[in-house]
Amino acid sequence: MKRNIAVLYGGYSSEYDISVKSSKQVINWLDKNKYNVFPVLVCKEGFFYPDKNGKSLNLNNFSIEENHNIIRFDFAYIIIHGAPGENGLLPGYLEMLGIPHSTCPSLVSALTFNKYFCKQAIQPLPVNMAKSLLLRKNESYDIKQIIKHLGLPVFVKPNNGGSSCGTSKVKSIDEFEHALSAAFNEDNEVIIEEFIQGIEISCGVVKTKTFSAVLPITEIVPKKEFFDYEAKYTPGMSEEITPARIPHHVYETCQSYTSQIYDFLGCKGVVRIDYIVRNQQLYFLEINTIPGMSEASIIPQQARYYGISMTELLSHIIEDHF
Repeated sequence: MKRNIAVLYGGYSSEYDISVKSSKQVINWLDKNKYNVFPVLVCKEGFFYPDKNGKSLNLNNFSIEENHNIIRFDFAYIIIHGAPGENGLLPGYLEMLGIPHSTCPSLVSALTFNKYFCKQAIQPLPVNMAKSLLLRKNESYDIKQIIKHLGLPVFVKPNNGGSSCGTSKVKSIDEFEHALSAAFNEDNEVIIEEFIQGIEISCGVVKTKTFSAVLPITEIVPKKEFFDYEAKYTPGMSEEITPARIPHHVYETCQSYTSQIYDFLGCKGVVRIDYIVRNQQLYFLEINTIPGMSEASIIPQQARYYGISMTELLSHIIEDHF
């Protein structure tokens, strides 16, 4: 008997459009011989199948009525980047109902989505990190003291957010206020990080009962000054090279760190961790617990090089819960 799989997409953040693209690819990849697949739009107005013009879900038990039959879902594949998927709210709702899902437990999702506190959490591990500080909206701050502590340039980012939305590289004191305004437009908290000059790389990892792999590492070469939203999602604006062109011992260390971080935090499903390599030293940037899944996204590229199809990979993630 086929399992009913809800693919949850959309969300409340600036990454909405990316989620829509990712969901179409996930739906295409899911094995239709094993699963009945139902796209479910999650937006501030509610949950709808298959889109905003469709039927509302019963959120008391996460079900839908179709042709006078009640359809209950065996599993939720969450492909919402940002709130409420990646910040733990949606995983928490599903966990309250006892419905298994594809991503990390709600507590882990909330922690990893918060860039600043995620860095604090993994400090016991032997990985370097850029110096950083946290600002909250309406708090007072002294830009000169920030520069004294972190130097210039720095990155100014929403603390809870992804896809580089609201992120700026600040090179002078005159650029700070505009950068902070852009970041606070996305989130009530802003993280400011020292700039680490180096090679940006990303490593995927998935661990289930039937399949575990630290995936090949991808080197990211943006054609803009850094890997911002445009560089991520505009064809031709970045080059993504798998496997990364880094020394063998750095490659092995990166895969080892990625596996350690995944286990230490208690991650589930497929996760991607980003780093900067400077002078053959690794610096942790952030963890993506719901990485992009469009055809051009990094995880599908790494899976192809590893030699596993995305259909197989997604099946392993789903079947891990049964």
